[in-house]
Amino acid sequence: MKFAGTDSYIATDDLMLAVNSAMVLGRPLLVKGEPGTGKTMLAEEVARALGKELFQWHIKSTTKAQQGLYEYDAVSRLRDSQLGDPRVHDIANYIVKGKLWEAFESERQAVLLIDEVDKADIEFPNDLLRELDRMEFYVYETQQLVQAKNRPIIIITSNNEKELPDAFLRRCFFHYIRFPDKQTLEQIVNVHYPEIARELMKEALEVFYGVREIPGLKKKPSTSELLDWLKILMAEQIPAEALRLGKKERLIPPLHGALLKNEQDVQLFHPPSRRAGSGY
Repeated sequence: MKFAGTDSYIATDDLMLAVNSAMVLGRPLLVKGEPGTGKTMLAEEVARALGKELFQWHIKSTTKAQQGLYEYDAVSRLRDSQLGDPRVHDIANYIVKGKLWEAFESERQAVLLIDEVDKADIEFPNDLLRELDRMEFYVYETQQLVQAKNRPIIIITSNNEKELPDAFLRRCFFHYIRFPDKQTLEQIVNVHYPEIARELMKEALEVFYGVREIPGLKKKPSTSELLDWLKILMAEQIPAEALRLGKKERLIPPLHGALLKNEQDVQLFHPPSRRAGSGY
């Protein structure tokens, strides 16, 4: 089976090729790109398109690689021993399976998302090298070797917050999701808002790309922020003419809180017009 996008996820040809190549090689697909370009959603849509179960491991700054395999709940075992619970005699009762273990034991090939791998400690990726290579790990508490019944499709996302180790990169198929061009973005908008007026979408996209190109912008608005902005524009019935006027005079866009996320970026614009009917 090959991934060809879905009715709710517009995948470019090079992204589809990357997903399918990683599946052929049996290697994790490492996906980088600006926040909001659909990296996390990619795993969800691959699973949906191929009819596979999805396991999601969202990484935090405190996440350790061991948590993806399993954790031994010694505190619960101590508590149960104090209460005289007979479960304490079997240590397996206190082994908590991680997302890798769940994906490994799936009867059918699953999709495993390791989301924002660069949030964790620098050693985190290296600590998973053996497991990702051999598709197995050892549980020392129960002296059990866990092996993948079916090699999962692994999608790893990164926001480029940290450099990833070379040894880890060597084991992955890499793809960078470029920010979509206007034609692709129109397709994405049409998927989410098929009822949007053409003139409003045209003017909104011009304003959106204009905002992204402003020199000194601290945080460029992403695809997801564009979709939020369009939703509010439609809900508030902002006319396309209001966007056209603001673009001409470089006024801050209406309902700009969906696009601009800090005060420095807001200050790059002229103050709102006070003329009647401006829509600001």
